[in-house]
Amino acid sequence: MSADSPNRARAAATDSLFFALFPDEAAAARLADLSAQLRSQYGLKARVIPSGRLHVTLHYLGAFAGLPDELIARAQAAASSIALPPAEIELARIESFPGRRAKRPLVLSGDASPSLHALEHTLHAALADAGIAVKRHPRFVPHITLLYDEQRVPPHPVAPVAWRAREFALVRSLLGQSRHEVLTRWPLEG
Repeated sequence: MSADSPNRARAAATDSLFFALFPDEAAAARLADLSAQLRSQYGLKARVIPSGRLHVTLHYLGAFAGLPDELIARAQAAASSIALPPAEIELARIESFPGRRAKRPLVLSGDASPSLHALEHTLHAALADAGIAVKRHPRFVPHITLLYDEQRVPPHPVAPVAWRAREFALVRSLLGQSRHEVLTRWPLEG
């Protein structure tokens, strides 16, 4: 065992943090039906992601060895400053995202509505003001990962799955355990 092995083991990521929007009950049911339909239609073998883990990611804060309490406190303070109305979400396009792994994410995506774009942008600015660097794509594309499969599905439109997000959340993902814990929720009612 090399001298740095204990440090490497101690630094292994156990948790990731992200801000998310969860579908309401009706949208979650539609997503489950759509996932089952796609599995059957394309002969996909992967299990669908359970409805309690389906979400649109607003901002990913990173992966960590343990929970970074100071970062969580700063992220919570930044999110507490958000005062916006509910965000309208409509996702109507199936596509397989590229990836380095054999199994690629099959997602339902869409365009950001003005209210969703405002939430994503305002949260990004609040995080930056709190000194939290967040990697951001030049164009925010809201999406929900339905499953991961080796087979790619060609991009195509589907009947829209839409809902009004009345809150957003800071979520802890326990890496390798397929579990999410909501740390804090904030209402969208401004």
